[in-house]
Amino acid sequence: MLHNIWNFLLYRPFVNILAFLVSVIPGSDVGIAIVVLTLLVKIVLYPFSQRSIESQAKMGLLAPELNKIKQSGASKEEQAKQTFELYKKHKTNPFSGCLLVLIQIPIIFALYYVFYKGINFDGDLLYSFVHAPTQMNMLFLGILNIGGKSLFLAILAGLSQYFQAHFMPQPAVSSGPTNSFQDSFSKSMSMQMKYIFPFIVAFVAYSVSGAIALYWITSNIFAIGQQLYANKKKGMRMP
Repeated sequence: MLHNIWNFLLYRPFVNILAFLVSVIPGSDVGIAIVVLTLLVKIVLYPFSQRSIESQAKMGLLAPELNKIKQSGASKEEQAKQTFELYKKHKTNPFSGCLLVLIQIPIIFALYYVFYKGINFDGDLLYSFVHAPTQMNMLFLGILNIGGKSLFLAILAGLSQYFQAHFMPQPAVSSGPTNSFQDSFSKSMSMQMKYIFPFIVAFVAYSVSGAIALYWITSNIFAIGQQLYANKKKGMRMP
């Protein structure tokens, strides 16, 4: 049941959009089609990701106020109440990033599965008004073969993931003598996203195909640009 819903809502639509793009793009360049498809997905998710970025930035700006509440000596219940009122006053939701992650997970898996199966436009998957491309050019821009493994693209995927994490707002940490478990956990996750996750992305990208790597590179470059734009718009400091 869930498999059928997943196919109907995500996997099959992505296959059809990709087939259409390959058909209309000059030279039937599958790489360009992947870039365009990735950008379309990022544009659709833009309102959610922008809200998450703004919320993370506000959390950093609210760090001094949050530290005052933690060091006030008030009871846990009173601290929780004051923290909630602070979030409400500044219209900040510390869990907004979780919503973006939950939305992206099935989309990422669907795109991953489209590329993992080798971009095979099976007639049974295509809608009646979408025709299978007569040809597919797996040489991206006539240079990079994305049909197989690509060490170069895998390395670029890892590097783009590093810079994407680098420009993200850093988690706010208490300024007291001891950090809470939440502070330590946030800092640990931030370090792993910046220094470990890029290697995981590069390994997965190389293990599957250049198409996966190209998807990650495009997605990360879009995210970096979005973060830089948000930093400039809000006058935030770079990490």
